[in-house]
Amino acid sequence: MSEVILILGASGQIGNELTEKLREVYGNNQVIASDIRTGNSMMMNAGPFEIIDATDKDTILKMIKKYHVTQVYLLAAMLSATAEQYPEKAWSLNMNSLLAVLDLAKEKHIKQVYWPSSIAVFGPTTPKEKTPQKTIMEPSTVYGISKLSGEFWCNYYHEKYGVDVRSLRYPGIISWKTKPGGGTTDYAVDIYFKAIESGHYNCFLSKETRLPMMYMNDAVEATIQLMQAKPSDIKIRTAYNLASMDFSPEEIASEIKKHIPGFTITYSPDFRQKIADSWPSSIDDTAAKKDWNWQPKYTLQSMTETMLKNIKKGERSL
Repeated sequence: MSEVILILGASGQIGNELTEKLREVYGNNQVIASDIRTGNSMMMNAGPFEIIDATDKDTILKMIKKYHVTQVYLLAAMLSATAEQYPEKAWSLNMNSLLAVLDLAKEKHIKQVYWPSSIAVFGPTTPKEKTPQKTIMEPSTVYGISKLSGEFWCNYYHEKYGVDVRSLRYPGIISWKTKPGGGTTDYAVDIYFKAIESGHYNCFLSKETRLPMMYMNDAVEATIQLMQAKPSDIKIRTAYNLASMDFSPEEIASEIKKHIPGFTITYSPDFRQKIADSWPSSIDDTAAKKDWNWQPKYTLQSMTETMLKNIKKGERSL
């Protein structure tokens, strides 16, 4: 039987592109996009779209029954910088949505769950270089606390109820299709847009702040690859470390200057600097490579070329 996939939080940064790719793989009508508000016209016209509050278990169940859903991708979440401003709302959304979906899997309404974790699960006491799969995890943000708790709920539901739930610890994700959405790593998206719009970027992190990053295509491929892997290959049911590249604002600016020689950057670190300082600068994802053959394709150079080319193309078509 072909999979029928429900995506909760499809209008977010990852949701938009993951929905598009999943529809390519499984067919437009096999992938039901949903969010708490209407999505972009391409998403809504390409296949089924439903308005769903990701914390509303009854409505999610109704949609599972309506479309005979087999997999749920739960992407709805409040991201790091925004969550610091609304801690209780962030905890409620991030945790209640996950528990609702895990319960539906436990009750056998669906057979598989995808839920993204993040490098935010790590904290100031975590080894910063080549952060291991298993290590000290003492997150210092609401987002990180909710993601760490979520990882252990996933593992608990797998161990206790046999729920097939899978997860990745995403680094910062970079894409030209969706504007930044409140994450600490979002400077690495915004910098490309500003480079083309004004030739200048004022960065909210210091120039030497090194963080793990990934181009969106690699993140989407990793997610689908993980979900398509045989259950016996998935050895980790908290979340897999995932890595591609790491760089500082100074390094990304220098790469942009190769394409836009007049580009300038200044630095005005704000409250997000403290969040970034608590995260790893590089990630060891040996387990993902070993268990299900994960391999990223993009480098800082190839990503920069792709980002600038597509943003320019978008500007010209407006």
